[in-house]
Amino acid sequence: MKYRGIVIAVVVVGLAAAGIWYLNRPEPLQLQVAEVERGEVEATVANTRAGTVEAERRAKLAPTTSGSVAILPVRRGDRVEQGQLLLELWNSDLQAELAVARARVEAAEARASQTCVQAQSAEREAARLQRLRDQGSASAEATDRAIAERDAMAAACRASRADADIAERSVETVQAQLERTRLTAPFAGVVAEINGELGEVVTPSPPGIPTPPAVDLIDDSTMYVSAPIDEVDAPAVRVGMPARITLDAFGGRSFPGEVSRIAPYVLDREKQARTVEVEVVFNDQPEDAHLLAGYSADAEIITDVARDVLRVPTEAITEGGEVFVVDGEGILRRKSVTTGIRNWDFTAVTSGLEAGERVVLSPGREGVVDGATVIPVKDAPAP
Repeated sequence: MKYRGIVIAVVVVGLAAAGIWYLNRPEPLQLQVAEVERGEVEATVANTRAGTVEAERRAKLAPTTSGSVAILPVRRGDRVEQGQLLLELWNSDLQAELAVARARVEAAEARASQTCVQAQSAEREAARLQRLRDQGSASAEATDRAIAERDAMAAACRASRADADIAERSVETVQAQLERTRLTAPFAGVVAEINGELGEVVTPSPPGIPTPPAVDLIDDSTMYVSAPIDEVDAPAVRVGMPARITLDAFGGRSFPGEVSRIAPYVLDREKQARTVEVEVVFNDQPEDAHLLAGYSADAEIITDVARDVLRVPTEAITEGGEVFVVDGEGILRRKSVTTGIRNWDFTAVTSGLEAGERVVLSPGREGVVDGATVIPVKDAPAP
């Protein structure tokens, strides 16, 4: 009876301890998990600060001479063709000078024609007297005078033709001065800005002092993105690498692109990281998305691709290269893994895991330790 009482007391104490432990046991963690799967992983490099959509050609135009605006046939936003007149300064004085120069050309050409006709007549007369002299019918004195007259008239013809040519050059000079008062489109594009109104005086920029252009013309047929890449990532980037361009103006929509240029120098900006400017062109400029120069943009450059590899969400891997796997009983097991290329979404796993295993997506959360009991919430959707 004595031992029986001891046994009963021990059982009661054990049940009480078990009840206390059960009532105070830690609640299982509810953790989001993702399944280890096979798929594709890209190694990417992204810009450190927002990039900018730029036009392949952009001209800030201004007349090369000063004057008041007399003709302004375009407005902001107008689409113009190559060679189209954008602006013309007052040039009535040059127009009059051009008319005078052309009249001088006509007069010079008329004088040249007259002189050359006389030269041809003198040549025929000299030839006639030469024949008569050979026959003994003309004197040597008359023949010599005819030859001298022929030579003089030939020289006068050449001089008058030279005068006509000089008059032509003067017309070209005035035309060149006239062209300096006109601003024409060097290429087809869109007028982005106009600084000036009818009657206002515009002047070219003094040396070393930039002033707003009279007309800002943008060729929007070809656009690209200029974006800064951290100097640490720049060595992995090559011209021709594929890229994805995203624009805030289109809700983060992605457009395929390609690296077209890498700056041959590093930008060193105060209080900012050193960066390399990279240019990415659109593979096919979207027709349904009207791109504007100046839009903010991001460029994600694909430097390497691993296909059909085991992969896990990058957030599931700790800084020490470990993951927490949920076994069939809901218990966490710490595992060391060997990783390959990675990006913000996925990391390739070369050893340490098998397809189908479930990994915790928040390994840094409090309570996530080896042996902890968890309740998997659901598999995380693939990014």
